[in-house]
Amino acid sequence: MCVGIPGRIITVDDPEHRLATVDVGGVRRKINIACIVDEAHPPEACIGDWVLIHVGFAMSRIDEEEAQKTLELLRELGEMDAELEAMHAFDRAR
Repeated sequence: MCVGIPGRIITVDDPEHRLATVDVGGVRRKINIACIVDEAHPPEACIGDWVLIHVGFAMSRIDEEEAQKTLELLRELGEMDAELEAMHAFDRAR
């Protein structure tokens, strides 16, 4: 099953290449935001946005309430812990 994990964009690191840093449950990682930017919502406007992340890409913007509900559901299902552990393991391996 493919799961989109909610995270909040905290910085836009490279607007030209559409790269940002997102916080996912206390874990920070770089993601690509190309799928959520356009003329009406440029990269700089993404700071603070809640997004659904899948394989390193922000796939869509969501509101904070939806993000919190999704995070809680994932925790209940045990998916969130597995995803966060995978992120931590990847970061430790680098």
